[in-house]
Amino acid sequence: MVSSVPVITVDGPAASGKGTLAEGLAQALGFHLLDSGVFYRMLGWKALQCGIALDDESALAEQAVTLMPEFHGCQIWLDGQDIAQVIRHQEIGTAASKIAALPQVRASLLRLQRQARRAPGLVADGRDMGTVVFPDALCKFFLTASGAIRAERRHKQLIEKGLASNITTLLQEISERDARDESRVTAPLKPAVNAVTIDTTSLDADQVLTLALQHCRRLGLS
Repeated sequence: MVSSVPVITVDGPAASGKGTLAEGLAQALGFHLLDSGVFYRMLGWKALQCGIALDDESALAEQAVTLMPEFHGCQIWLDGQDIAQVIRHQEIGTAASKIAALPQVRASLLRLQRQARRAPGLVADGRDMGTVVFPDALCKFFLTASGAIRAERRHKQLIEKGLASNITTLLQEISERDARDESRVTAPLKPAVNAVTIDTTSLDADQVLTLALQHCRRLGLS
């Protein structure tokens, strides 16, 4: 049964390291990986392509239901295009953050996210994985880091991908996104009651992964 498949959730704000941790846990444990933010980015890209206003909740929810992405390694195919790189642009990230605040959109994407749960297990990263999408997850993490450090990390990521980036602008956008995520009525960004919080400000990726794996093993996941 799907409910018997173990799930590990990794939530947190932008550039806190949750994606890196989720990938590391999935590889170490042999679990499947769900980057929930991809769905909001895909929908944000679709909305901009179709000229749908980012506050048109009904139209966006209708589009969310019809999304049929195909994942092939690092490729994400939607509407006949590999959009894996384009959805990482800051413009798409900002659009994703805005539509993620809409309750109908979140409800429409919930089914797609939960379908990722399959044996032998799943590591899901996002902002409401442990509170809403997989509240019965066996193990939950919530990552935090200072705004300055997160802006530096995102700046580095974008530069490495060959994308334009301004660290001052990034810091402002991260601050604005945090405010939107934390204040939205539906599924606000917050740690699950039983989540383990890890401040990654002064930790590197290997140190964060070691701490998380130690906790997983205490729960019998290895």
